[in-house]
Amino acid sequence: MRLFAAVIPPEDIVDELAAEVSRLRQLPGAARLRWTARPGWHFTLAFYGEVADDVVPALSDRLARAARRSAPFSLALAGGGQFGRGRALWVGAEGDVEALRLLADRAEAAARKAGVPMGEHRRYKAHLTLARSREAVDVRPYVADLAEFAGGSWTVGDLALVRSRLPTSGVAGEQPRYEVVERWVLGGAG
Repeated sequence: MRLFAAVIPPEDIVDELAAEVSRLRQLPGAARLRWTARPGWHFTLAFYGEVADDVVPALSDRLARAARRSAPFSLALAGGGQFGRGRALWVGAEGDVEALRLLADRAEAAARKAGVPMGEHRRYKAHLTLARSREAVDVRPYVADLAEFAGGSWTVGDLALVRSRLPTSGVAGEQPRYEVVERWVLGGAG
């Protein structure tokens, strides 16, 4: 299974972001970007890639432990930026970003301990991808608009293990499909 660990914003926060994305999509040149869909809006904490079925139980156990060790925390969508000269446009986070970074580190460590090859460790950068492009695109107007964006805050209360199914039809614009495999309450309550 192609898996990753994530924090998934609640519906009311996603609604706020959808209104902002709708505005961004009206800017000149927006058609040059491949916009992600609502079901794909999440903060990836650790990307695991293809994980063998027999490794998933150990990964789940380790993620459950990571969630128990992490207290709930406050987060909000705010600001934005780009990676790779406009190849990815994203909205950022504010609030207890250090707690999000710690949860990301724990999600990565959980995978390593479960035997999932993770490659080189990179410092976590909180971002939720809004759009991508195969070539460099000048996304400065979008980043400037996102600089003014500040969504409502919510309490992050769980950690999700998500399965990603890549498009196979070859139809232009088809989005990956995401399925939450399991969720763990932060702090172990519930």
